[in-house]
Amino acid sequence: MVMEDIVKIAEEMVKEQKEISVSEFFEKNRHLLGYDNPTRALLTVVKELVDNSLDATEEARILPRIWVEVKPNGVDRFEVMVKDNGPGLTDKQIPLTLGKLLYGSKFFKLRQSRGTQGIGGSGAILYSQLTTGKPTTIISSIGNGKTSYYELMIDVKKNEPEIVSHKLIEDGKIWHGVKIEMEVEGRYVESRQSVPEYLKQVAIANPYAEIIFEGPNSRLEFLRSVNEMPPLPKEIMPHPHGIELGILRRMLKSTRSRTIASFLTNDFSRIGIGTAKEICNLAGIDPRISPQRLDIGDSEKLFKAMQKVKLIRPPTDCLSPLGEDLITKGLQKEFKAEFYTAVTRPPEVYRGNPFQVEVGVAYGGELPQEGPVKILRFTNRVPLLYQEGDCAITKAIITTDWRRYGLAQSGRSIPVGPAVIMVHLASVWVPYISESKQAIASYPVIIKEIKLALQEVGRQLQRHISGKKRMEMQQRRREIFDRYLPEVANAIAKLTNKKPEPILNKLMSMIKKSTEVIVDGRGKEETGNAG
Repeated sequence: MVMEDIVKIAEEMVKEQKEISVSEFFEKNRHLLGYDNPTRALLTVVKELVDNSLDATEEARILPRIWVEVKPNGVDRFEVMVKDNGPGLTDKQIPLTLGKLLYGSKFFKLRQSRGTQGIGGSGAILYSQLTTGKPTTIISSIGNGKTSYYELMIDVKKNEPEIVSHKLIEDGKIWHGVKIEMEVEGRYVESRQSVPEYLKQVAIANPYAEIIFEGPNSRLEFLRSVNEMPPLPKEIMPHPHGIELGILRRMLKSTRSRTIASFLTNDFSRIGIGTAKEICNLAGIDPRISPQRLDIGDSEKLFKAMQKVKLIRPPTDCLSPLGEDLITKGLQKEFKAEFYTAVTRPPEVYRGNPFQVEVGVAYGGELPQEGPVKILRFTNRVPLLYQEGDCAITKAIITTDWRRYGLAQSGRSIPVGPAVIMVHLASVWVPYISESKQAIASYPVIIKEIKLALQEVGRQLQRHISGKKRMEMQQRRREIFDRYLPEVANAIAKLTNKKPEPILNKLMSMIKKSTEVIVDGRGKEETGNAG
């Protein structure tokens, strides 16, 4: 092949290259967002819309009330409706918020939130138009007596909203919230990976929410059990130990700070003026120069110096854990057990990002006596129903020795017994293994924290099971004594020429004291002694 031919081929190849929008990418790779099969796709649509409703109501400090409808409309077609009592969306905000992928306010904020990528709601609209070709209807009001009506699609070539129809009506109705209606392709099931199961788990992790579900086969109501929401997490600045070199270089170019010292103190958390000067000295950089003046070599020196300096951990008010009381009440609301316990671990940090692990356990009662325990996985109060085996939570559970805590377990497997194990990870940045956000990556520090929390609740569970076994043993002893006490009382009565009834009563009182088990408020058991 001559050089002229190679040049022509190279020129033709360049002509074939073109830019694609993010909407086009996800249209062809919908499995990355959780739309890889009809059953999961229907669940994902409901999940994304409900998550948006919960985020909106919580941010406005409104006790959530959410209505969900899933109605069949032909073969493998469903009408999905989700409505909330949140603050609503302004008329101009609706097309961009729901008709453009990767558009939102949470991606750049370091604080705990369900959604951060700006894909959820718009991704559901994209899936709807991809599988049915129909627009999505959005109705919203912000409580000003006006109601916005939109029929919306997404222009995938441009990743821009395509408005099919639009009305803004001054109807005088004073209400606030968002109602979204769409038709999607899917399959409805009622199993452990279904819409009802997802909503049940949402109700457990969000006991302050009220959810009404109208499904193809039934109506379910998940009423709130508490009237107080956890505190709203606060936004924090990035921690120096949690950024990469490339991010630092971008921050240096875009900062409004006039000096390196002010850049370090204003654009990062846990850096004071003294620490800023120490970093600059280590890097050999004048703290008074402009950040834009740093070249590639200087920025790398600054980055390395930032990693060497000892810093206080980032603030943790960016997290809003459920707390032990809400976890217990959530489990009590949905599971009829005999024992509940919960633990909230102190905040930890990975890659400069704060996170917190919480674990709850329900045991006994009406829970199934046979089979593996039920595992509930949550991140930022959102249930994870898929990819259980790939998740750090599952790995932490199966590598914990549950036999020490009273549950059966064969090797490294899910323990067996009448129990529910709930694990919640609250974080400003959850390391999901994919865009579908169904499993947590196995960072050693995260698995370690989960195991510590599991061991803590395990010890409380073990005390309960031990006390229960002791009570059963004492009950059996008492039954044996009760069987023979009348004969003993009669024999003593004959020997002493006294009536048998007082003797029997005295013996029964002695046996009761000697076999009585007292359980104090801390779960400790004490066996009474005969008086």
